Parts: sequence; structure tokens; C-alpha cells
Amino acid sequence: MWIKSIIQGRLEFGNEKSYSLVHKMYIYRTENYYKNDILFKEDEIFFEDGYYMDLKRFVGQVTQKSFKNTMNLLGYCAQFAVSGCIDGWLTDTGTVLAHSHVEPSSDKAVVQYYLKGKNLVKSAGEHEKAIAALTKAIAKYDRHAQAYERRAKVNFILKKYHDALRDYNKSLGIDDTNPAAYYGRAKVHVINEDFESAIFDLDMTTKKSIALQSIYWKARRLKSDCHIRLKQYKEAAFDLKLLFNRNFEKDDPNYNWISYIAFQYGKVLLELDENEEAIKVFDASLNEVSKMDNIPENEKYFYRGIAKKKAGKNGSIKDIKMAKELGFENADKLTSLLV
Repeated sequence: MWIKSIIQGRLEFGNEKSYSLVHKMYIYRTENYYKNDILFKEDEIFFEDGYYMDLKRFVGQVTQKSFKNTMNLLGYCAQFAVSGCIDGWLTDTGTVLAHSHVEPSSDKAVVQYYLKGKNLVKSAGEHEKAIAALTKAIAKYDRHAQAYERRAKVNFILKKYHDALRDYNKSLGIDDTNPAAYYGRAKVHVINEDFESAIFDLDMTTKKSIALQSIYWKARRLKSDCHIRLKQYKEAAFDLKLLFNRNFEKDDPNYNWISYIAFQYGKVLLELDENEEAIKVFDASLNEVSKMDNIPENEKYFYRGIAKKKAGKNGSIKDIKMAKELGFENADKLTSLLV
């Protein structure tokens, strides 16, 4: 049975000795362990000039056995690496059937410092320790793009935006395929109100990730916000329509933004004079409020009332009055426009 597979990623081995060893073992295991049932030939993915393995992005129809063999072999290779990671998916019409993630987990000091710092990033109150561990990983291997990216994230959390930007730039200078680094740098640009630069980085985030990853949709959501700030409503509508029509699983962080996305999309549709569609979208925003939606309910009623008026539909006055009752400040002033 043939199934769609997507595999992408990169591993760095740090020196000629490790690179040569893993290169030889890749060939040996391909021939002797897996009987050549591997998706990549060694000359397609190994690069001696920098002692690294780079899969770019593979998309193709494969058998489950070939996929499993390939990911097992890549996982073996990862234990010789000092940095990087590789992800592989089996999919069927957008549904993930299997996902495999491999990264170095050996007892090498650089690997252990990175893994410690990476885990501490997620722990409240441990951010300084995270920075210390990641800095040690970088000291051991100064081309550790992932360590720079994780340290940048901690600096962002600590509101050290200059340091975060420096580390994101360093990470992308080493490895320009990491979507997390583009996304993180975009958030710094947003803080600095450099929305054009943020849009560029968010566009790169979507190009370097795939729609099966949460970060792809997080980038589209933030990019739509940037377009709105620049009054680029057509561009914002493109991203928001994709987001609005996406069925996010409950364990996907984007699920918590569904009603916020609907409200933003409704406002953009108003700007584009697509009023009937805006009503439907505002309905969705009011029906079920998601976790990260902090838009006041009165504001949602108000804008739905505006959409109904512009579309010539009944219920506009009722919505505006509801907005007023719920404390919307401009309701009195703007109600007269609907009479």
C-alpha cells in the first residue's frame, strides 16, 4: 500500500571523524540491514563540505515499510550528530497516520547541555538555568542553530528583545530552514512594530514548515494580525479564511484561538464590504468562545450589528442595543447610524 510521506530536517555532525563514520554506517546499514529499502541514497543527503546531512523536504508516495526503515536509519544517524532534528509524517488526505521525530540524544556533552536547556525553557522560574545550559551547548559547538533558537526564545520570554533578535539572527545564519527561528524573530519584529519584517519572517515560517505542524497555522494567524495593522485587508483575509476553515484538533494550540480568528475575519470582511459573509463569521465568534479569545462580547455584538445593517438584514438594532447593554462605549454614538 502506497501512502503519502513528508520527511524534512537536518543533522550536523561537527567534525570529519563523526561525519565519515556515520556516512559509512549509513551505506553499510542500507545494504545489510534494510536491503536497500531506504528512501534516500547517501549521495543525496550527505554533505562533506560542512559535515552535515540535509534532507531538504521530501514528499512522495511510499510504503509503510520503507518509511519505517528510513526513519529508523535516520534515528540511528542522529546519535552521531551534535545538533539538528528530522521529522517524518505519513498522511492520508490531511490526516496524520504516523509521525516520527528524531534528534541527537547521545551522552555527548553538547547534546546533554542542549537537551537540559531545551527542557528548562518550558519550566517557569528556570529560565536563567535554561540560558546557562544552552550557552554551554553553544560553547561546545558554536554552530548549534537549535541552541541559539531556544536561547532566543528564553530571552524573548524575559523581554530581552535585543538579545533574542541577536540569537534568532545567529540561528538563521547557521540554518535557514528552521521555522521556529523565523517565527520567533517575527514576534520580536511585532514588539518593535516592524510589521513588514514580521510578515516576511512569518511567510518564511509557512514555507519552511508544513500544514501538518501547529507553527504553520500560528504563523498565519500572527501574519493576519500584521496585515490588519498595515490595513492590508485582502492579504489578511487570505490567511484568515484558511484559518477559519481549518478544523483544528483539541490538542492543537491553534484550537484555543478559533473564535478570535472568526472575529478578526469578520472585521476584515467588513472592511472588504463582504457583509453577508461577515455576519456568518461573527455568528461563529459568538457561538463558542475559545480559550485565547479576549475580545469583549459587547464588541462582537456591535460589529455583527454593523454587518447586518450594511447587508440589509434584520437584527442590526437588536445587536447594537445588546452591545450597549453589555457596556460597549461607542454604541450610543453609532446607533444613530443604523436608524
